[in-house]
Amino acid sequence: MVLLKTEWVTLLKYTHNFILKKTSKMQNIFTQALGINSPWFIKNVEFNNKQLNIHIDFKKGSKWINSDKHTKAYSAYDTKMKTYRHMNFFEHECYLHVRVPRIKNDDGKVRIMLPPFAGELNGFTLLFEAFVIKFCKYMPVHNVCQLMNLSDYKVWKLLDIYVDEARLNQDLSGIDTFGLDETSVAKGHDYITLFVDLYKKAVVHISDGKSAKTVHDFVATLEQQNGNKEQVKAISCDMSPAFIKGVCKALPNARITFDKFHILKIINAGVDKVRKAEVKDNPILKGTRYLFLKNAQNLTKKQQDKKAELVLENYNLKSFEAMRMRETFQQIYQAPDMQTFRHLLQKWYHWVSQCSLLPMVKTANMVKRHWQGILEWKLSSINNGILEGLNSVIQAAKRKARGYGKKHFKTMAYLLSGKLDLHRINGFLPTCF
Repeated sequence: MVLLKTEWVTLLKYTHNFILKKTSKMQNIFTQALGINSPWFIKNVEFNNKQLNIHIDFKKGSKWINSDKHTKAYSAYDTKMKTYRHMNFFEHECYLHVRVPRIKNDDGKVRIMLPPFAGELNGFTLLFEAFVIKFCKYMPVHNVCQLMNLSDYKVWKLLDIYVDEARLNQDLSGIDTFGLDETSVAKGHDYITLFVDLYKKAVVHISDGKSAKTVHDFVATLEQQNGNKEQVKAISCDMSPAFIKGVCKALPNARITFDKFHILKIINAGVDKVRKAEVKDNPILKGTRYLFLKNAQNLTKKQQDKKAELVLENYNLKSFEAMRMRETFQQIYQAPDMQTFRHLLQKWYHWVSQCSLLPMVKTANMVKRHWQGILEWKLSSINNGILEGLNSVIQAAKRKARGYGKKHFKTMAYLLSGKLDLHRINGFLPTCF
């Protein structure tokens, strides 16, 4: 069958209109899906090499306002092509190719007018950045990079941008109670010190090292972000001489509460030294370390049976005496008021300091040297339990990733435990990340 010339023209027009309608419909779908608004519009959509490419342009004659400094509208001076990685189209990578205008202000300076979906990092959309950051909270960064086909450098740069900006936006005014504790970055003696708002349960500052200088660094950050060192009334920390010195010098109105868990840790070390010395003459004590260090309610069935055996055999063990000293110290914290608390602590000190167990005598002397900070707990009721919890989250992330360098470790610590307001930077992220 041979078509006449007029029939060919009619067929071509029909085919052309059909394609235009289909193309227009597809563009409308992507316009709605991407949230594209005037003067931006989707010019073309193509899929090739398992990659979706969406070409975006702006309407001719559009006016642009440099909202940072001016209210005057300007026409485009010239244009520049920019490409943004967006959320995947099914399993295929998606890229937005955008013709963006540049305007020339009255002062002669040229400024590029980025589309509203442009992210903080050049080459990503806001939604894609939010997606990557959320993944990084639950997966090692290297795994996220492999999953998303991204370089480690770009993802770390993205995290640094968001964490640094969110920290600059932090308002530390009115905060008067903090806890501080060191944590290891790597094997050896590489440490950082975490400063935590004990009420918000959030890391607000991280300093390198664990010296007195860490407290001065914290105070500098506090005052840069609307805080006031004179308003800081309470600090919880361990008995580190460096921390004590730093707090006394940099935070003159802060009263130190010595963390009871750190005190118990030292007392437990004394109990274990007594047991180790006794093992030499009493082989029955081999493998019983946690029997003497754990609370009775936390003992396993095997440990309970072993303890009952030792009691039944009526061994005159010094380890039991040291354990009773530890248990008695723990019970002191149940005192109903300061007067009782002080009285019981004094009784404990006189008992332990005059005993024949040298490791326990040393723990009693440690308590005496830090007397006021231990009593302070009865007034403040604060401790480093929150820090220990946050620290465990950070260390678990490090182990899962098989280690982070110090800079990256600090970035992840803020991201995981800083409760940062990322919503101010990216509307697709929460106010308390």
